[in-house]
Amino acid sequence: MKVLILENVKISLQSIRSHLLRTVLTILIIAFGIMALVGILTAIESLKSNITQSFSRMGANSFTIRNRSMQMGFDGGRQSKVYNSITFDEAQRFKDSYKFPAYVSVTTFATHTATVKFESEKTNPNIGVAGADENYIYTSGYEMDKGRNFTPTEVNYGASVVILGDELSKSLFKHNENPIDKVITIGSNKYRVIGVLKSKGSSMGFSGDKNCVLPLMNVRQYFPRPDMSFTITVMVKEPKTLDYAYEEATGMFRIIRGVPLGEENSFEIARSDSAAKSFIDNMKYVSMAASIIGFITLLGAAIGLMNIMLVSVSERTREIGIRKSMGATSIVIRNQFLVEAVVIGQLGGILGVILGILIGNVISLVVGGAFIVPWVWVIGGILLCLFVGLVSGIYPAIKAARLDPIESLRYE
Repeated sequence: MKVLILENVKISLQSIRSHLLRTVLTILIIAFGIMALVGILTAIESLKSNITQSFSRMGANSFTIRNRSMQMGFDGGRQSKVYNSITFDEAQRFKDSYKFPAYVSVTTFATHTATVKFESEKTNPNIGVAGADENYIYTSGYEMDKGRNFTPTEVNYGASVVILGDELSKSLFKHNENPIDKVITIGSNKYRVIGVLKSKGSSMGFSGDKNCVLPLMNVRQYFPRPDMSFTITVMVKEPKTLDYAYEEATGMFRIIRGVPLGEENSFEIARSDSAAKSFIDNMKYVSMAASIIGFITLLGAAIGLMNIMLVSVSERTREIGIRKSMGATSIVIRNQFLVEAVVIGQLGGILGVILGILIGNVISLVVGGAFIVPWVWVIGGILLCLFVGLVSGIYPAIKAARLDPIESLRYE
C-alpha cells in the first residue's frame, strides 16, 4: 500500500511538471486563498497577544471609580439627573477604609493647558498636570526611569516636587542634563524634579508622556476649582481576586456616598481591561471577513483545480487505456488522479501558509506586535487544502476510473 501511494505521488509530480504553467497558476490561486486566511488571522492573533500584554503591564487587574456624568431623561416628563462630583474627603475615606489586598490611589487633574519652563526652555501650553498620591505609579502602570516616587509625607503636606513624563523631560532638558533636583516652573509655581517616568508611548493621538505629576495636596492648594472631582484607582495584587475586589469596592463606595438601597450608583466604576476585551471582541468581525475572503478564493481555486483535473483526464485518456490493459484496476486509476489533486492542493496550501505567516507577522511587527506562529491555523490551512484537493479531484478521478479501456486505447 505504501509503495502504491509513493508511486501515485511520483506520477502526480511528473504530471505537474508536464503541465507546469496551468498547475502553477492553480497552486498560486490556492496559495493566495490560504495566505489571505492565515495572514490576517496571524496578524490578529499577534495583535491580541500584544494588546493583552500591554494592558497587563498597564494594570489590567485594576478598576477605576470616577465621577458619573449627567443622565438625561426624555421619557414621561422625567427630569435630567445630575450626580455630585467625588470629593476629596470621599476618595480619602475610601482609601483609608478599603482593606482588600490591593493598591489604592487617589488622583485628580489640575489642568490640561499648563506651560512648563526650565531656564530658557519653554513648552507649549498643552501640558497635562495631575495630582496624585504615592500609589499612582503602581495603579497607572508607569515605571520610574530616573529618580524616585513621592513619599507619603510629600503627598500629605503638598511638597513642591514633581515627576515628569518622558517626553516632557526630553523637551525641557535637551542637552542631556540630569533632570533630577533641577527646579522647573509650572504656571507661576516652582517645583523640584524628583523623578522621570519611563515612556509608555501614545494612544489615539494622546501621549501620557507629556504630562507631569504633582503631590495631591499641592494640586488642591495651588490649582483649586469648585467642581474638582477625584478619581480612585484600585489595583489588586492577585488578578484572580479582581471580581471580589470590584464587588467589595462598589458596596463600600455606595455606603460612603450614601446611595440608598435599590437605587443606581451615583458614580462610575470601570475595569481597565474592558477596552481590551471590547477591542478583541470586535476583532472577530475582521476574522470573519478574512475567513469569507479566504473561502471565496479557495472556492475559485477548487473550481480551477477540478477543471485542470478534467483536462488532465481528457489528455491522458490513452495512458489510462494502456494502464488498464496492463492490469491496473479502476480503483488504482481513481486513486492516481485523486492523489494528484491532493498533491496540487497541498503544494498550494504549504506555500499559502508560509506566505501567510510571513505577511501576517510583518503586519504585526509594523504595528508593534510580536512574531507568532498560529499552529491552529497552520494545521487548519493544510487540512482545508486537503479537503479542497479531495473535493476537486473526486469527480475527475471517478470519471477516469470509469473509462472503457478499449475506447481509451482507440482515443486520438
